[in-house]
Amino acid sequence: MNRREFLSKTAAATSLGLAPASHLGAQTKASVKKQAFKLKYAPHIGMFENSAGKDALDQIRFMADAGFRAFEDNGMMKRPLDEQQQMGNLLAQRGMTMGVFVIDCGDNWKVSLATGKPEFTEVFLKACRESVDVAKRVNAKWMTVVPGYFERNLPIGIQTGNVIDALKKGADILAPHNLAMVLEPLSDNPDLFLRTSDQAYMVCRAVGSPACKILFDMYHMQRNEGRVIEHMDWAWDEIAYFQIGDVPGRKEPGTGEMNYRNIFAHIAQKAAQSAREFVLGMEHGNVQPGADGELKLIDAYVAADRF
Repeated sequence: MNRREFLSKTAAATSLGLAPASHLGAQTKASVKKQAFKLKYAPHIGMFENSAGKDALDQIRFMADAGFRAFEDNGMMKRPLDEQQQMGNLLAQRGMTMGVFVIDCGDNWKVSLATGKPEFTEVFLKACRESVDVAKRVNAKWMTVVPGYFERNLPIGIQTGNVIDALKKGADILAPHNLAMVLEPLSDNPDLFLRTSDQAYMVCRAVGSPACKILFDMYHMQRNEGRVIEHMDWAWDEIAYFQIGDVPGRKEPGTGEMNYRNIFAHIAQKAAQSAREFVLGMEHGNVQPGADGELKLIDAYVAADRF
């Protein structure tokens, strides 16, 4: 780095209230105090872009410097192969756990697996096979799966059976590699087939594979069913992954009606009792824009993690 570039970055960091990354080997544009979070909260690309810059690797470095021990990236399958490998290498170097990426075959947001039509199943299975290679590059274990929309011309039991059949075949692809699809019940619109945690629990039990579990997104579950801790307990044995977002707004903890400090404490206690560890994906936006908003987001997690 030349003197002009160094001074420019130092001035920018100072104006944001951040310390310049001037120590030997610094790789982020600005440094922050490293927090000792109790749980593995996982930011995503774009969440700290104003503090770390647009480069994805610099953003991961900033996350690690801030104390985050995990990372997730819904769009990982669409990234160039060399970028996937670089991200995987960096996560390993910084001791960060790779969270979910989405198995996106193009059919997640339309009528698909519920129909039982072979063409939809084959496209899904092709994406499962491709996801294995992606998972190896980034050292991932979990991949988000959305079964698509209801097929309104079929009885719900037939639709459910069709989805289970497709997921069984997908699980057979992932299980030999110790990978798991995590089914995500969603609240985005009423056409989505998978809507509640108890429905996802039923499907996972029917599939009967360690490669098919639940992604319990607390934002969506608060909207669809409420009583988040109680539903979490009921479905606990099939939950493999959590995601975060306050209601309303889908922003960081403390910006809505959910008591995330209590929820995080419950997850930590129950995880310890069952000798399990979870990644909690930060799949939400920032309530305030800019670098200052990014620091406030970190502060929100510090507060919610204080249990």
